[in-house]
Amino acid sequence: MIEFNKEEVQVILGNVPSKSNCYRIIKLGNHASLAKTAALKKYEESFALQCGKYRNANIDALFEFYVDVYYPSKRPDLDNGMKIILDILQKIKGISNDNNCIKIVAQKFIDKENPRCEFIIKPL
Repeated sequence: MIEFNKEEVQVILGNVPSKSNCYRIIKLGNHASLAKTAALKKYEESFALQCGKYRNANIDALFEFYVDVYYPSKRPDLDNGMKIILDILQKIKGISNDNNCIKIVAQKFIDKENPRCEFIIKPL
């Protein structure tokens, strides 16, 4: 991660799922809809429990987002994980809206034993 004070960094343990693989099509009456997979729901719950630094922070300003994602293999795409993380931060009221993000600095690493994401939100 870019040089930040270690106390500023929020660490979320677990493998960040890919947005492209986290939804399934379900039928509601005469039309189709998207539903979250069980894996995504489980990750969202785990993220919310671990994210004490930003949960209910309600950051409503423009912000920069710095994130390092540690995957168990090189297979996952980094960009698919970013949307999941930002969506969850919005859901747990860490940020008011992910469209306030004006800069993302993201890095991908491999850690088979300890997949996780480490991030900082810098309000402007």
